Amino acid sequence: MIVFFNPLSTTPGKQPLPLSLMSLAAVVDEHEPWCLVDGNLEADPAAAIVARFAGCEGHRVILLAVSVMPGPQLSQAVPVCRRIRELLPHVRIVWGGYFPTQHTATVLAASYVDFVIRSQGEVPLLQLIAALKGDRPMEAVGGLSWKRADGDIVTNAAVPMTPLDELPELPYERLDMEQYLHPGYLGRRTVAHNSSFGCPFACSFCAVVAMTNRRWLSQSPGRMEGTLRRLVADYRIDSVMMHDMDFFISEARVSEFAERIAPLGLNWWALGRIDTLMRYSERTWQAMSRSGLKMVFSGAESSSDATLAAMNKGGTASPELTVELAARMKRFGVVPEYSFVFGAPPDPEGDTVRTFDFIRRIKEVNPATEVILYTYTPVPGDNALLDDATSRGFAFPETLEEWASDRWRQASLRRGDSMPWMAGGIKGRVRNFERVLNAFYPTVTDPKLTPARRALLRAVSTWRYALRIYAAPYELRVMQRLMHYQRPETTGF
Repeated sequence: MIVFFNPLSTTPGKQPLPLSLMSLAAVVDEHEPWCLVDGNLEADPAAAIVARFAGCEGHRVILLAVSVMPGPQLSQAVPVCRRIRELLPHVRIVWGGYFPTQHTATVLAASYVDFVIRSQGEVPLLQLIAALKGDRPMEAVGGLSWKRADGDIVTNAAVPMTPLDELPELPYERLDMEQYLHPGYLGRRTVAHNSSFGCPFACSFCAVVAMTNRRWLSQSPGRMEGTLRRLVADYRIDSVMMHDMDFFISEARVSEFAERIAPLGLNWWALGRIDTLMRYSERTWQAMSRSGLKMVFSGAESSSDATLAAMNKGGTASPELTVELAARMKRFGVVPEYSFVFGAPPDPEGDTVRTFDFIRRIKEVNPATEVILYTYTPVPGDNALLDDATSRGFAFPETLEEWASDRWRQASLRRGDSMPWMAGGIKGRVRNFERVLNAFYPTVTDPKLTPARRALLRAVSTWRYALRIYAAPYELRVMQRLMHYQRPETTGF
């Protein structure tokens, strides 16, 4: 018996499909009985897990499989797994996902985690099941890190990644899909989908790099079309969020996908690099627009060429392309959603001021641009940013309990202020600017904001925005509490 546990996500009430666990469940479906416990839906997930394991003592495999990202997921996964170990010591526990892939030794130092599967998990999980049955040596489980009886950690060699079209369809019928269809900017019944794995780039602030070593695997346009047709027919979806690490890597794939899904009448959203999207032809942009593309998330990150170089953005990323893409998307009726990372060494103060001005410039070009502001937090790897951060006194936590603390939960979400280079009130300045910006340019994705409310917000914030006075915006805090208007940085769409 395998229980898949999906810990709490970041947006209460808008829990996305646990796509990674569903992919694993689809692979083991013919080999072992399984069920899913979703921490977004269960008031007491540990109790729910215990209930699912009741009566399973006779099974050859009794395994709790947990997918973990840093932040809220990690903060819930730690106490839940600790409790399961106390209540059900015979249950073996395996973690996967990009946090355990990056911090394998820290995870396995915890007494309540037995195994870590690094990177893509479908084939390794099947091999781990075989090993737990005694049909395969534990040393022969690809991509597995595990503890011997004496506590020594063993890291097995990786296995080749599996092409996504060779994996089975997700078992949507095993879930209450109504729990995962949400109204929002895109539509009334929005679903999440993931059509690729990995990324060919090596940005030094991105946790994806460790997962795939710059490999990128993708579903074919035909496979994507078939899945979305099934979701339309079976669950009446009207919109989809493509949760790929980078959806737009292949223009040919995206162009064919757009042509294939145009008859379905779906709205959609995806993530992509600015320089990649600027290389797309006008024909492909027209096809994407016709197919229902409404918004694209891109990491603009900085107004500085030097900072982008330090981040190892690669390709031809530049601030000027960021402005040009905002203008291009305006022509096609697509909303840009840009993220910026503040406080990156070596000049966090100067970087903050310059990026404020750069964001104002983008808003002049395309006022509909959504802006998401983060503060810089290092990720493991061999990169100059981490070296600089370490020289300033930064160090990663050494235990899962510290990682699960509120301080590190905020840091993992890139909204904390505990980093050594965030001294001088940078976080507060960023949040004040954010509040003024989002009042002067209210988000286009909030249906509750009537024209009258938008006009009122703009009127109240105009003097601040015009004079660049962002400090102490108490009146805007009051407006937000009274109107409950949506802010992209805290709510999303």
